[in-house]
Amino acid sequence: MSILIGTESRIMVQGITGRRGRFHASQMFNSGSQIVGGTSPGKGGEWCYDGRLPVFDTVKDCVEATSANVSVIFVPPHSTADAILESIDCGVKIIISITGSIPLQDMMVVNSALQSSNSILVGPNSPGVLVPGIANAGIFPNEIAIPGNVGVVSRSGTLCYEVIDTLKQSGLGVSTAVGIGDDPIIGIDFLSCLELFEADPHTDQIVLVGGPGGDSEIRAATMIMESVTKPVIAYVVGENLATSILRPFFSRSGSLSLDSLGKKTSALKDVGVLMANKLSEIPLLIKR
Repeated sequence: MSILIGTESRIMVQGITGRRGRFHASQMFNSGSQIVGGTSPGKGGEWCYDGRLPVFDTVKDCVEATSANVSVIFVPPHSTADAILESIDCGVKIIISITGSIPLQDMMVVNSALQSSNSILVGPNSPGVLVPGIANAGIFPNEIAIPGNVGVVSRSGTLCYEVIDTLKQSGLGVSTAVGIGDDPIIGIDFLSCLELFEADPHTDQIVLVGGPGGDSEIRAATMIMESVTKPVIAYVVGENLATSILRPFFSRSGSLSLDSLGKKTSALKDVGVLMANKLSEIPLLIKR
């Protein structure tokens, strides 16, 4: 069992004929994921990968023809909100936006639409969702993880790769890995993922990977204290004084806190989370 995606997932790729969409759809297809088609306006009726994947003009056409229930989005930032809204309108259950840096006003419209729908958005700026051996809906490198019972949720895509590869090198497998993204407005967050992992009978432990800026890790600590019974291991990337001072000028999060790492670490420690100071400590904490 897994969270968000699984054996029942029928994955479509929005922007499948673009350079990134074509490449990563091929990687997903070759990993054994159930890719059923893709969209590219004006190119409906074409086929990808030697006639194995159909291309449709719209999400509606793709969903009606293939029963797709998961969408992975590879379109430019200025078009991403429209792509997400199109999937929401068509009732796609899981929508994964690999594209990041979407204008804030566009994401506010998307967020409003999500509130009145049954769709779940992962991202923007997400590496996707990975269930080793079953489905790869995103840009996770193939063979980076093995199946297991450790759930991983991360703000950083690169660190998510590093964590699950570190687990693999120690013989530890992953139930589901989720990259939630680090844009100012995102869909699913730490709280939602923790809730899903808590309910998943095949996830025994949870690894949470945080970063500088914002307060999502502190809010996660509150939920862990109130609702999570499974062991949680956290790795929070820090920031030095210089970047803290400059953060309002260049960060998407815009945090003004100069000691956010200390606050986050303290909050997580106080609720019983095991803190890793470096990636190599994560497997050791899991095996304790």
